Amino acid sequence: MSTDTRDLAAVERRLWSELEDHQTGMLGIDGSPRQTQPMTAFLERDVNQIWFFTRSDTELSKMIGEGRRANFIVQTKALQAVITGDLTLQFDPDRIDRYWNAVVAAWYPQGRQDPSLTMLCLSCDEAQVWLSEAGPVRFVWEIAKANATHQPPELGGRASLNFH
Repeated sequence: MSTDTRDLAAVERRLWSELEDHQTGMLGIDGSPRQTQPMTAFLERDVNQIWFFTRSDTELSKMIGEGRRANFIVQTKALQAVITGDLTLQFDPDRIDRYWNAVVAAWYPQGRQDPSLTMLCLSCDEAQVWLSEAGPVRFVWEIAKANATHQPPELGGRASLNFH
């Protein structure tokens, strides 16, 4: 799927589609590389929010307190992105019910009634997105061409998105 990085609406649609398809990435608190960890994402496109299940007794939850700036790093075969926004701890029974599934349940043996079960909400402000349109054949071609011409390979592009 080719996406023109000058078409910011198309880049945003592609970002959200890739995130919905893959649902995983690395969530980290600004200024704290120790607290970057893999998370499963539940996207709400219409409000530019990403929700995550967590436990209220984790070090990450304790660091968030009333809210912190955070980054969610997404990497798929054809897209890499850093999504930035405000991260808050929110107990939301409706969203817990909406997003609950067998994978989530595996992490919470006491189920939806687990007293430490809560959610994180990343209210997305902006994203840096890199798109790669190259399959394996084009990748090899572009690398060979770059080495022969001493010019960088043409494998995709980069776009900056602002969600406000």
